[in-house]
Amino acid sequence: MTNGWKIASAAIGVILIVVLLRGCVATSYLIPSSGMENSLYCGERILVNKWSYGLRLPFMKLVGYHRWADRPVQKEDILVFNNPANLSEPVIDRREAFISRCIGTPGDTLLIDSLFSVISSEKNAPDQKFLYAYPRKKEQQLDSLLAILSIKPNDLLGQDSIKNIRSFSRYEFYLLEQALNGYCWIEPINKEDSMETLKPLIVPGKGKVIRVYPWNMTLLRNTLVLHEKKHAEIKNDTLYIEGKPAQHCYFTKDYYWVGANNSINLSDSRLFGFVPKDHIIGKAAVIWFSKDKEKGLFSGYRWNRIWGKVK
Repeated sequence: MTNGWKIASAAIGVILIVVLLRGCVATSYLIPSSGMENSLYCGERILVNKWSYGLRLPFMKLVGYHRWADRPVQKEDILVFNNPANLSEPVIDRREAFISRCIGTPGDTLLIDSLFSVISSEKNAPDQKFLYAYPRKKEQQLDSLLAILSIKPNDLLGQDSIKNIRSFSRYEFYLLEQALNGYCWIEPINKEDSMETLKPLIVPGKGKVIRVYPWNMTLLRNTLVLHEKKHAEIKNDTLYIEGKPAQHCYFTKDYYWVGANNSINLSDSRLFGFVPKDHIIGKAAVIWFSKDKEKGLFSGYRWNRIWGKVK
């Protein structure tokens, strides 16, 4: 074999190794915006571990979706995934990549506001308790409701000649409102605590059933059409699936709800809804390059972040 052939063979071998590593082990991505600050900064380059949740086999156009050594996604993981709402590209692994933090896994119940933002601050945490008052004559009825809804422990905190006082989280109060079917006699003591009604959003999972409400109807319809490949439409405030009115939805995939660190960045589930498992590329693992783009060629390098773990 001549030297030319040896060099060509070595070059081809290197190219094949690079392609294999990029396709089956890890790949590099550029962080294009400030949506994930302070975890990741605009302009940083990261390595994404494609085995974190099992390897999604490449060439999905030819072989379809398959994942080796499948493992579940964990909450708080920073995920890299293909755009779930790209209608112009039918092949999933050819769509542009997004990055966000996982804040809801299959079966989780998240509290959301009218803009589908998850309420997770200390003030509005799902388990944060608020004071509510109700007529003393309703005490026995409330005790029965609490037992049915498995809300416990919940002790009486105070009373006067007319009303009793207890504390509930917003999710517990939502359950009580639903159980009372529009005739709720429980009122928040501080009206600011109820300035906006929060809704419980259940993240769909494979084989799971989700109830349809007016506020989640459009989200469920979009999920069914985009990812379950079903004919679904909304007519006269009713969801129709395959031409039949539906009060519940059934799902064949696991889904995730993701959010940006920076709440003003809308490139997350508030924009494109649930992320199916087959769209997930892997977990953001390591920062291999970090530099302030406003600095010159020889300055602005964040040496303390290079080869640091993504958190």
